[in-house]
Amino acid sequence: MPFDVSTEHIGLDTHDMTTQQGTSHHYTRLEDGTYRYGITNFRFIWPAECDLMAQLAGLNLERRIADWDGSLFVGDSPSHISIWRKPA
Repeated sequence: MPFDVSTEHIGLDTHDMTTQQGTSHHYTRLEDGTYRYGITNFRFIWPAECDLMAQLAGLNLERRIADWDGSLFVGDSPSHISIWRKPA
């Protein structure tokens, strides 16, 4: 799935839903017209998994939004920002 397509950079993500592993593939155009390829591996987790880890750490969910603009988090939101707090 492409996440960035420009004249200087092409970024593609591949995901394995069973292992929750992902790889970001980066093709960056250099000044001489050649391209540099790089990858970044990551593991993604669902919001419920974040909530469980926070709960196990003694934190409470305070707020969850979809993005930095404060959009409502819904079932098909592509991202989330979650805020947990430690009780006083």
